[in-house]
Amino acid sequence: MIKPHKPAPSHKTAPPPKPLAQDGERLSKRVAHLMHCSRREAEQYIEGGWVSVNGQVVEAPMARVTNQTVVVDPHASLMTQLDVTLLLHKPPTYEAMAAPGEANKRVKPAHQLLLPGNHWAQDPSGVRLLKHHFIKLTACVPLEVAASGLVVFTQDWRVLRKLTEDATIIEHELVVEVQGEVAPEVLQRLNAGLNSDGQPLPPVKVSINSTSDTSTRLRVALKGAHPGLIAYLCERVGLHIQSIKRQRVGRVALSGLPEGQWRYLHEGERF
Repeated sequence: MIKPHKPAPSHKTAPPPKPLAQDGERLSKRVAHLMHCSRREAEQYIEGGWVSVNGQVVEAPMARVTNQTVVVDPHASLMTQLDVTLLLHKPPTYEAMAAPGEANKRVKPAHQLLLPGNHWAQDPSGVRLLKHHFIKLTACVPLEVAASGLVVFTQDWRVLRKLTEDATIIEHELVVEVQGEVAPEVLQRLNAGLNSDGQPLPPVKVSINSTSDTSTRLRVALKGAHPGLIAYLCERVGLHIQSIKRQRVGRVALSGLPEGQWRYLHEGERF
């Protein structure tokens, strides 16, 4: 007995998926309504870190909200957002002046260490960390790749101008650890000034910071950055460098900042 043939199931082409809907309204529109202000003022409140959505701070004006609870901090201010300066304790092997886009197998920009997770927990500045603090930062003061210590990144044109225009008169303090003992006559030669091809090298002030059985730590002060100068001077007098660490630029010091971490330049600090 032949069974009746059942028609094959229909394989109709499914309609294309509808584009995902952008539900809700822009956060800036909601804040403008809550604060009875313009959309631009609402964006400033949001970018200033004054707005939370369901208890979480949101700094993106274009974020969309539906029935979430949006709260504007009662202490919110529309004062101009101040440009910030970040101080990083650069570890060795990082390039102080390299831009983030220059990163490759050979170049590690120190800029890439400027992350919220590397913010020093004991930062005394009291500055609220915001996303826009990591935008348009300029590296100001060079430091040897092999050296560690204080490097400066800023959004503030006044700080950049100070560190650029006064670069030759701002004092830098470094701790240089060398092998073995440093004889008094070697210190005298360094402090007396050396020449290169008949031209005087930038003057330095060198003193003994501390000693151990195998090494000596020298305190070196000089005007300007002069990458490579300390290594050249030490080679000229027969000293073998083990490490270089910049402790201070002008009147701003590391002040206990751990290696690999950063803090804000706080109000009242001046280079």
